[in-house]
Amino acid sequence: MKKAVINTGGKQYLVSEGETLMVESLKTDAKKVDFDALLLIDGEKIQVGTPLIKDAKVTAEIVNAEARADKVTAIRYKAKKRVRKVRGHRQHQAEIKITKIA
Repeated sequence: MKKAVINTGGKQYLVSEGETLMVESLKTDAKKVDFDALLLIDGEKIQVGTPLIKDAKVTAEIVNAEARADKVTAIRYKAKKRVRKVRGHRQHQAEIKITKIA
């Protein structure tokens, strides 16, 4: 089973073929996206890039480009001072499915 480490949105993900995962929002209108591999695991053989592996591509298709993460609430509170601020934020995400590791 092939596995690879990809870098997108400032984060690294360990992925395998057929896997579906949520990543930071992608700025593209295409249905297919290619990522460069940082590390490649193919059975007993492991390749580590410096920083990328030459001629290694991870192909994914975008399932849902407009997904959003769960709400994160930030609260600022001062006791006995009548200070209370509540802010919420939902991060934009994209759902991708890994189709091929080559």
